[in-house]
Amino acid sequence: MAGKLGAAAATYSPSTGQRRKRPTIQTGSELARPDGRGLHQCRPAFLKTGAVNSASGSAYAEFGNTKVIVSVFGPRESKKAMMYSNAGRLNCNVSYTTFASPVRGQTPETKDLSSMLHKALEGAIILKSFPKTTVDVFALVLESGGSDLPVITSCASLALADAGIMLYDIVASVSVSCIGKNLLIDPVSEEEVHQDGALMITCMPSRNEVTQMTVTGEWSTTKINEAMQLCLDACSKLGKIMRSCLKEAASAPQD
Repeated sequence: MAGKLGAAAATYSPSTGQRRKRPTIQTGSELARPDGRGLHQCRPAFLKTGAVNSASGSAYAEFGNTKVIVSVFGPRESKKAMMYSNAGRLNCNVSYTTFASPVRGQTPETKDLSSMLHKALEGAIILKSFPKTTVDVFALVLESGGSDLPVITSCASLALADAGIMLYDIVASVSVSCIGKNLLIDPVSEEEVHQDGALMITCMPSRNEVTQMTVTGEWSTTKINEAMQLCLDACSKLGKIMRSCLKEAASAPQD
């Protein structure tokens, strides 16, 4: 299945009411973002399915400078599941290219990311639809520009849908960084380095169900509630963009 998308990248910023223009430099408690976005403004998202012809399903995602490609293989018989099981197995692997980060060797621990991706996707997949078989998800980060795991997760969900894997709903993921008194949605690498806390939510937008939430750092009750609402609102809008991508791919003429 080949995907196509318009020339203009889609955006999915949460609804935050009237916005103020941000200064070009940091002044007091306000921050100027490296890419010029508002604090509650997400990066433009470019999505495409059918990126890898040899895979059962695949997707490419580009959120600012973060570029990810995901390939899905299966369902196929698993050597680790020789005994009959009513539910299928999901395997996830996340890796980085050697040139993904400007500084070699500064990429995150991929074992942890693979585990977190598995937890984020598992709740959305109807595992009983492929008993005694395995679905393998391979995510490759081509360029690490910040908010890598949310982009990986959203891209993997598209790839699973492209492969025809039965899902309860697509999975969208968004993160927020807290720097001082400011909440920054969809942070880039430079912002993640200086963050005091981080929150990531992965959810199934149509079902209004969260499949994973991770929180690091110290948060007040007010701030964490605000951050959660920002993430959920952005996930809902990102989910609509993902569905639009799948619809365009399904309606595209086959070669």
